[in-house]
Amino acid sequence: MRPLRNPVIQSVLASLMAAWLRFCYASIRWEHRNRELAETVWDRGGGVLTVFWHSRTSLAPACWPLDRAQPVKGVISRSADGEFLAKAVARLGIPAVRGSSANRDKGEVDKGGTRALRDGLRQLKVGGLAITPDGPRGPVRSMAEGLPVMAKLSRAPVLFVGLSCKPAIRLNNWDRTLIPLPFGRGAIVWDRAEFPEGAEPADVVADWTARITAVEAEADALTGLERV
Repeated sequence: MRPLRNPVIQSVLASLMAAWLRFCYASIRWEHRNRELAETVWDRGGGVLTVFWHSRTSLAPACWPLDRAQPVKGVISRSADGEFLAKAVARLGIPAVRGSSANRDKGEVDKGGTRALRDGLRQLKVGGLAITPDGPRGPVRSMAEGLPVMAKLSRAPVLFVGLSCKPAIRLNNWDRTLIPLPFGRGAIVWDRAEFPEGAEPADVVADWTARITAVEAEADALTGLERV
């Protein structure tokens, strides 16, 4: 059995990861751009979709206002790595909606995406939902179908967020996942969208992909992190 599949080891590592991230979030000097766009959405109450690329998942909890009334959940895959991530973010006060979109072009069967869609729509009636539209295995910065479908059905406002920090560790995985180091510089950049009336999910993919990438690139420019 691979160590990460052992529930006891997962729980211990998840607690250590959560503690490390809390320490990093507190010690990083954060710069915010366009936060008022997010504040307007949070202040109105109700559901909101928060969207960022998968490589910045470890930074995402730093941007959510957990002291507000709206509960926040994150969409996380049902893989072994997803199980570990779900336990870690739960320790940061963010429960998970489990599942991910299947790539129909590759012949993938449903990976819990139908249930995640149902649970996500239920969550959006009362609070926030975080999605990485290129997760859990990419391609990098390529949007799967789950986000636009959920935005169309829920009519919830969409917040794109670019997250960056330096110094940081890049994992040697498919998207070079970023892990923060303490006492560095961090940046959080926001953009906002609404699903267009009368549009179909495929109609927004190119524009939304470009906008998520743009706020991430702006955040990297603020911290001086090299783009990969």
